[in-house]
Amino acid sequence: QVQLVESGGGLVQPGGSLRLSCAASGSIFSINTMGWSRQAPRKSRELVASITGGGSTNYADSVKGRFTISRDNAKNTVYLEMSSLKAEDTAVYYCNADIFSLGRGWGDYWGQGTQVTVSS
Repeated sequence: QVQLVESGGGLVQPGGSLRLSCAASGSIFSINTMGWSRQAPRKSRELVASITGGGSTNYADSVKGRFTISRDNAKNTVYLEMSSLKAEDTAVYYCNADIFSLGRGWGDYWGQGTQVTVSS
């Protein structure tokens, strides 16, 4: 019943910006850590950024200073603001969250992914 849905992906020029959103819905009682990962065709999936319930953030070295993760607990939503985008950022971006679901307990949930393409 719990679902994560990403939005905001698309085509953007190098140096441009994009904001991804991921909203959780369903029988949610509480959400702990939320995060974003990405996977390019010839690369392994990598963790891009994460944010705890208390607001502590963690970033991959490749995106530090360019990406910002944030969350709106009232909306059960996590965001990823991406700036100074490079071609190397092209990938499918997935959000995930540790969620306590009513009737099911704690579980790790993932979104379906959204494509981000950086190209001129």
